[in-house]
Formats: sequence, C-alpha cells, structure tokens
Amino acid sequence: MAVASLQAGRGCRPVLRACRNTLVCEPVRIQRRHIGLKYLAKVAAAEEQWQERAKNIEAGTAKNTFDLLEERGYIHQTAGPSEQIRELMRRKRIGAYVGIDPTAPSLHVGHLLPLMPLFWMYMHGYGAFTLIGGATAKVGDPTGRLSAREPISRADMTMNMTKVHFQLKKLWMNVEAQARRQGYQKEWAWTRGVKNNNSWWNAQPMLEILLRVGKSMRLGPMLSRSTVKQRLADDDGMSLTEFIYPIMQGWDWFKLLESEKVQMQIGGSDQYGNIIGGIRVVKAARASEPDPDRALPAADEYDDPVGFTVPLLTDSKGAKFGKSAGNAVWLDPFKTPLFDQYSFFVGQPDDQVEKLLKMFTFLPLEVIQKTMEEHSLDMSKRVAQHLLALETMTLIHGEEVARKVQDEHRLVFAKGPRPSPAEGEVVPGADVTDYKAVEGHPTTLNNAPRIDMILPESLVLGKSIARIIYAAGLASSTSEGHRLAKQQAIYIAAAAGQARVMHPSQLSFNSVKLWFPQETANYLIDGNVLILRKGRHNIRIIEMVSDEEYKASGQTYPGMPGTGAVRKLNASLKKLKAGVQTPQQLLKEAMAEDAKRDAERESDQFELTFPKEKGRQQRDIEAKLEELTKPKDGSAE
Repeated sequence: MAVASLQAGRGCRPVLRACRNTLVCEPVRIQRRHIGLKYLAKVAAAEEQWQERAKNIEAGTAKNTFDLLEERGYIHQTAGPSEQIRELMRRKRIGAYVGIDPTAPSLHVGHLLPLMPLFWMYMHGYGAFTLIGGATAKVGDPTGRLSAREPISRADMTMNMTKVHFQLKKLWMNVEAQARRQGYQKEWAWTRGVKNNNSWWNAQPMLEILLRVGKSMRLGPMLSRSTVKQRLADDDGMSLTEFIYPIMQGWDWFKLLESEKVQMQIGGSDQYGNIIGGIRVVKAARASEPDPDRALPAADEYDDPVGFTVPLLTDSKGAKFGKSAGNAVWLDPFKTPLFDQYSFFVGQPDDQVEKLLKMFTFLPLEVIQKTMEEHSLDMSKRVAQHLLALETMTLIHGEEVARKVQDEHRLVFAKGPRPSPAEGEVVPGADVTDYKAVEGHPTTLNNAPRIDMILPESLVLGKSIARIIYAAGLASSTSEGHRLAKQQAIYIAAAAGQARVMHPSQLSFNSVKLWFPQETANYLIDGNVLILRKGRHNIRIIEMVSDEEYKASGQTYPGMPGTGAVRKLNASLKKLKAGVQTPQQLLKEAMAEDAKRDAERESDQFELTFPKEKGRQQRDIEAKLEELTKPKDGSAE
C-alpha cells in the first residue's frame, strides 16, 4: 500500500511512496493534448464530406461499403439486422475492430480473413483497429474448445505479444501501400491503430466492471453452446475465468467505443456468440455509466453496437483454410518459410481460387473476372493461383519480398539449371535473414531480421551490454555496440522510465546505457527473456539458456570465443609451424570451405554476411601464412 510521509524542507506537502507491486501494475500514463480550433475545423470538414458521401449513396451514385463487403463474400452472420448495419455504415463514420489473443508467437493465414474487411473499411474512411488481447489471452477463449487452454508463462506471453504487435504493424504498413497501389488517396480522417486491452484491464478493478455489467449478463446463452455442454458433462468442467471471458471481450468493445467510436466488431465464424454477448455488455455498460458527462449516446438503433462474422473456409475434404498437412501456415517466415507460404496459395484448387481472390486481395472484381477467363484457357498454368499468391504475399511481406519469392518458385519448377546470384549482389527480397539487416538498406518491418534467438547465460549475465548488442546482430562489432549504447541508440524492454523489468502485459522500452554487466539481470522477464530494439523495427527477443544448452544447440553468435577470424588464423599458423599440417592440407581445407559456401548459395540456405575491413592483426597473420605456404624454391605449384 502507498504510504504518505513528510518531505523535509517542503512544509507539510505529502510524498507518496509505493510498493514494487503497485508500481509494476500501474498503467503507463498518456499525456493528453488540448484540442485547438484548427483540429475542430478539420473534424467539421470531414463530417461534412461524409454527409455528402451519404447523400451520394442514397442517390445511387456511390456504393455502400457494406454492399462491397457482401460482394466480396465477407458477410456470414450479422449481429443486428443487415439493413440496419447497411444504413448505419451510410450515415456514420463508425469504427470497427478485430480482436486477436496472442496465444501463439505468430499470426497465421486464418487470421487474415476477418482482417480483410477491416482493411477495406479503413480504405473507405472508417476507423479501423486491431486489438491484441494481452489480458484476455491469460484467461483463454473457451469457444469451440473441448478442454481448457494450457496456461502461458509470463515470458512466453511477452514474446507472443511482442511478435504479434510487430506483425500487425507490418500488415498495416502494407495495407497503406496497397491502398496507394489501388488508387485510394489517404484522407485526414482515416484512423487506424493497434491497441492492447492490458491498457484498461491493468487500470480498472474487476469489481467495478462486474457491478456495472454483471447483473445484465445471463449464463443461459453460454450454457446452451454444445461445446460448453460437453465440457460440463466431463470431469474437468469449465473454470470461472472461462465463463467471464465473454464479459471481458464485451468490456474491450465498450472501451473502444468510448475512446474510438468503435460500434462494430468483426470476428471469425466461431465468434458469433461472443459478438452477441459483447453487444449485451456494451449496452449494459453504456446504461450504467455513473457520470452523466461521460454517457455515450443511445438515441436510436444507429447508436447501438453491431457486428458480423466472416465465413469458415474449408477445402473439399473439410479441412480449415490456412492449414497445410494439418499444420497452420504461419505469417512468420521463420516458422513457415516464404517459399512454403507462396506454395500454399499456389496449391489452392481451381474451384476455390476465384472466391479466394475476392477475399484475400484488393484487386477490383473486373480484374479478377479477367484473370479467371485467362485461367480457364489453360488451368495447368495456374494463372489465378499465382496471382493469389503474389497479392497475398505482397500484403503480408511487401511487394519486393513477394516478387522475389515468386521468381524463386518459377525457377524451382522451371526446366534447366537454377542461376545463382552474382558475387556481392543483394538479391531483391533476400533481406529476410536470420539476425542481420542488409547493409546499405534501411530496416523496415518487411525486411527486419529474425526476432527470436537464444544466447548463453555466461554472455547475458557476465558480459557488457555492448557484447550482447553485438551478439544479437544489432551491431557489427563490440566497439560499435559500445558506441550505440553510449549514444542511447539501443532500447531495452523495461518499465517505463525505470531501471527494472518490464511488466509482461505492457510493452514499453527505455534507452540502453553503459551499465555494469550484472545490471542486465534487472531487465530479464521471468528471469530468462531479454528484449532489445534498434530503430523502430529491428527487434530481438533473446531467450537466455544455460551454457550447456547453448553448446548442445550447435549455434554460434558474433563475438563468441573461439570463432573469430584471428583465432582461426592463429590456429592454422601454429599447425604449420609445428609441422602438424602441410601447406597443401591447409589449401585443401580452404577449398573445401569455399565449395561448402558455394553449395549453400546454390540452395539458398546460406546466411547473408557482409564484408568488413580486416584489422591489422588479421592482415599480419594472413601475410605470415602466405609466406609459410609459398614453395621454398619459388616455383608455382
């Protein structure tokens, strides 16, 4: 509990001291800005423009966005009459959202389907928000599950939340590019965002929420679900937290309505019950607002929350879309390789591809129709499937990466040898690398290196932060890591403005400083996870493992003892001087290493490396080796 004390020399002014747990759970305070006349003028102009658009839709000279969503096959079940939703979308610039619980370290292809209508709404001027369920993921959605979810550790939850957050940011960045490509001009009133429900669940007591909405909720609708009946019949049953989940999801919706005017929720085909329950929660919360000045409008049905679900896509065998050989097709290229992602879309059946083009691309319907006509002339060419793969990969990873993967796919299935890139050439799209950014190219969300990695305990807890930065691939050397830390150009996940571990439910970063090696432990989440960031998009989630486990993994990291170029050259020099190795054997080993690198390059399984200037010590040792390996009689071999 907070304890008030008197501060010496400042009269009777109280100073509050809080315990550590209170500080950890305290939400990040957001500075509020005053609203000026220019802003109000922009709001008025945007509303006038929207009302003009509404008149054009009513007159039949413009299309209602709800009709566009229906044409492309997004509307499955509506929570509210379809005509009411259509009229609401004509009258008001409402907001919509899609919620995603970070129960896995990556989004998968199935997540794209409910996101697509949200992206379309954004392009047509509606507010669009993706909500990360940092709090609800801890409870677990019981919908459609025959058993309770396994609890997720704090470290895993933090990693999942971080990865999903950056994946959603990447998707939104690519949506902006797709909008420009399709001729949509961004307007001032376009609004989008990535939210996390931890921001309100960590700030408001559950008791207050239950008092406001609990009395209006009934267990009957939830108990009537088939999966709930089955679980209640089993010995395990259902936990109280799982019953509370729909209330939590509904409260999320209310908070978004309160802050962002979000009247619509879009969900997967299994979320209809949760959307209906969420509408009840929103209405109950709106009606129980104790402060009249904060009360939300409820004049007519056009102030009510609405929603819809997208259809469940299955193949001819009934398998869910987004599964490949029973496994999810992840958007993370290090969980499902880019080539496999592209191949998944190319492998879609002919009788499904037109529907998928409508649902997973932003192509006009006329373009899709022409593509299907071309496709029907020779289905073996899979023209429509390749277009589906290219467009979807462009949305997920950006156009440069998508075209590179398309070229790779064509080369693999084309006749003749596969050409290799010229020496020193940076292949377009090849910047999706493990832990290194492409030198000379700005790091973006589309070319950011791999996020997750492991490093040994002796490094993380026993070496300087500069060495850790170098080992994580965020610097080209320890000295550069030192310089970046000194300039505070590297960021570490931490409690906002404090030198201690970040609360796992709130993603916040502080600048790295040149602290003592033992101080790095202050920032370990759950004692084994460290998160570093360079710039806006270059992030590393580092799992600390024991030295024995790291050695068993067979991995190496930059700056690892015994792996440097100078050390290898010294070892070769000692062998030559001791007569353990002949110059011919040394040359043979070097040629074998070159052949191995060439083979890796041919298979595209090599790690990108970038040449850097050799140090004086390395140059001196190489000169000695060259002298020792020269034939003594001066003749060439």
